[in-house]
Amino acid sequence: MNRPVHFEILADDPQKMAAFYETVLGWQIAPWEGGGEPYWLITTGEAGTPGIDGAIMERSFPQAVINTLEVESLPEVLKKVEAAGGKLVLGPNQIPGVGVHAYCSDPEGNLFGLLQPQMG
Repeated sequence: MNRPVHFEILADDPQKMAAFYETVLGWQIAPWEGGGEPYWLITTGEAGTPGIDGAIMERSFPQAVINTLEVESLPEVLKKVEAAGGKLVLGPNQIPGVGVHAYCSDPEGNLFGLLQPQMG
């Protein structure tokens, strides 16, 4: 079974959104230095407590929130996505130190991410 492991909030002004969520929900938000695109990591709670963390990124899709699911084999799941009527939208892309990620859409156009974590 594949579980949600990350969410992304897409925003026209990511810094403004970071300030909003820090103020309203008390989330800790900081720029991620691991990639080329501007990306702000969100910590939503204490380590070891239920829930997932996420990020804020510049709007590149019309959808406001994208959930990412961890998978064992990205190529295998991408085949299933397309066979079931979904589409690969972007990727797969290697994220250094994290794994391989792709954005997909379901048959109604809803976006979701898939992540095959880097091993070792």
